[in-house]
Amino acid sequence: MRMILDICTSPALYPYYKKENDTVVVVDVFRASATICKMLHNGAESIIPVAGIEEAKQYKSEGFLVGAERNARKCDFADFGNSPSDYTLERVSGKEVVFTTTNGTQAIQAARGCRQLFIGTFSNIDAVLEASLRSAERVVILCAGWENRINIEDMLFGGAFAEKLGEKDELIIGSDSVRIAMELWQQAKDHLLEYVKKSDHYHRLVENGVEADAAYCLQMNTAPVVPYYHKNEKKIRASH
Repeated sequence: MRMILDICTSPALYPYYKKENDTVVVVDVFRASATICKMLHNGAESIIPVAGIEEAKQYKSEGFLVGAERNARKCDFADFGNSPSDYTLERVSGKEVVFTTTNGTQAIQAARGCRQLFIGTFSNIDAVLEASLRSAERVVILCAGWENRINIEDMLFGGAFAEKLGEKDELIIGSDSVRIAMELWQQAKDHLLEYVKKSDHYHRLVENGVEADAAYCLQMNTAPVVPYYHKNEKKIRASH
């Protein structure tokens, strides 16, 4: 078995990477991907990702539970922000949650037309890797980045994913972005949290008092579910 892996460093570049029959893994390490995994791991029935604040407010007015974040801060109208710790078993088990974030849900919207779309991060890296191996010939990791700009933490996930894939399968590198991510991962993997402390988004988390989320978001396999986007209903559910 051989798998082609590519890494798209920004949603703005996705049109240049997409091909027919791709599997796309959307990653937003800080913090939407880990938050989505935590919701589903704690029993949320489904997640409705929306790009805009106004759409999220409309859902809230209709009685839905809403998680909403902009610029690392919880929106004042929302039930939850974008911290994985917000989504406890007691609050989300059996529930449907509408979710919008600065970057992660924008990336989901960008890739929603692909053959299959998973949400990945360190929290579920092994599970999403296995799901990809079972069902994909070409995987594109779509980094959410920050407002269409590249970031370190999503590229690090890409490097980690590439390393793990290479240990299990014959890895065919799709472009130089994979090589860059693998080099970055080799530099960082033995001291990951310390490495990302110099990143732009870590400083945003510190400025907003939520830097504790960073350590959680960098831990591997804490929420081993595979969030899968269902195009027909426009919802994310745990893949079984």
